Amino acid sequence: MIAVRLRFLAGRYHATPWGRHVNEGAVEWPPSPWRILRALVATWKRTLPDLPQDQVEPILRTLCESVPQFVLPPASTGHTRHYMPWFKKGPDDRTLVFDTFVAVSPDAALLARWPDASLDEPQRKTLADILANLNTLGRSESWCEARLLSDEEAGRRFEDGEAQRISSPVNDQQPENTEIVRLLCPDPESAFADDHVVTVTTKTVGRGKNKQTKEERSTIYDPAWNLCMETLQLHKERWSDPPGSRWISYTRPRDCFKKQPAPRPRPATSQDRQPQVVRFALDSTVLPLVTETLPVAEAARRALMSRYGQLTERNGVRGRSEILSGKNAEGKALQGHHHAYYLPTDEDRDGRIDHLTIVARDGFDADEMRAVDRLREIKPWGRDNASHPLRVLLLGYGRLDEYRPALLERSRVWTSATPYVATRYAKTRGRERIDLRSHEAVVQFLREDLQRQIVEALPEDSALDAISIEPLLDGNAFRVSGYRPIQFRRFRQKQKDDGARRLAGAFRITFAKPVNGPLALGFGCHFGLGLFATM
Repeated sequence: MIAVRLRFLAGRYHATPWGRHVNEGAVEWPPSPWRILRALVATWKRTLPDLPQDQVEPILRTLCESVPQFVLPPASTGHTRHYMPWFKKGPDDRTLVFDTFVAVSPDAALLARWPDASLDEPQRKTLADILANLNTLGRSESWCEARLLSDEEAGRRFEDGEAQRISSPVNDQQPENTEIVRLLCPDPESAFADDHVVTVTTKTVGRGKNKQTKEERSTIYDPAWNLCMETLQLHKERWSDPPGSRWISYTRPRDCFKKQPAPRPRPATSQDRQPQVVRFALDSTVLPLVTETLPVAEAARRALMSRYGQLTERNGVRGRSEILSGKNAEGKALQGHHHAYYLPTDEDRDGRIDHLTIVARDGFDADEMRAVDRLREIKPWGRDNASHPLRVLLLGYGRLDEYRPALLERSRVWTSATPYVATRYAKTRGRERIDLRSHEAVVQFLREDLQRQIVEALPEDSALDAISIEPLLDGNAFRVSGYRPIQFRRFRQKQKDDGARRLAGAFRITFAKPVNGPLALGFGCHFGLGLFATM
């Protein structure tokens, strides 16, 4: 038995049945054996030209001698419309073209099995190598992955498929709830002949008794098989069907294009392993500078809350997520740090923000993940971003114990990626007053404030005598990511925000033992300020 598994990586299979016009909206499903054999020949000649013909031809002939069965994955149909240049009535003339396709999950597999065919081990290896290089089936948009199955795996998959969607050649009796479709198949008697692809011309040489007539044979195809004849040549010679082919009637389930709607995800419970980390890549005409970390984070929060409200709206009232907003139902700020951190980062070290990581230790429920999945764009309000919205691409999500990008690594040494902003004001009067003109006093004030935040955020990892907090200075000025803290946006887009009035600095923290990220501390830590990274 020979069995092949095909997956369509883009979720689409584009192919018009032979003899049908593209604008009829018809799709070839399952793929015709004729198309599969031609794809194998093309892959062989394009990617494995060193394989000799006498090694490949017996394999293809074996596949031609019988017709395959198929297990069809759940699928539906769709189409797009394009107005293509035609030039029939002028340079601006356009004609409407339909592009109809089969929509199928990229994870679902179409199985083809030749039950009466067999190959020896060297031939199976050769076929497996050709299939491994097959990357399209049908039109070039139909990206696919092909693999040769073992007999045991093929038998198991077809037994499972008996209760699903089997497409087989028509026997004496047509099964119930099926329809008849015609598929173009290679004819084993003539598919590998050359009677329609080789041009024979006669040439006379010599005179009189020495006169001789010679035949010259020429072809544009390699190998010279009827199977290889191109569509342009077929139309030129007015062939209704390709030479070397035959029509086989197949049964196909009537509901092969009917997909059951996916059930709406139920609200997650505390027992579920809810995702805690979501990662996005950012793209824009001009990416924002790292100094715009706070506006980018706040815009991401605003966009996600908007998507969540749209998805959960009931009777004109939009829902509010405590995890995404950091506020309870009454609009009061939540205590603790279990709601979402919005952490923009510059991961290629070019000074511009290119990634966004959202972390919530309590996890995201189903509705929050739906909002994450629908996030496409965020619009920061900073000076450099007014006309350049950020496009976002979801990279992945998972639990903190199983999905740890660079920002969430485990390390002993952590260095400021954005300024640490103090959580309290520096007093200039009273017993705890400090001299703001003294550089040493400002550093000591920020170090003590940071130390208190470490104890609050990491009580189990923060033995004070085992923590080293070193200021990052360039002369008497703090430096973080190549900028002074004063150059970073430190106030939110809300009334009475005073982040810009607070002292800010940059530090390197060394723990006695490794701690897990993310490490974000101080004022605005849920919006990317006070973020520490491993170096």
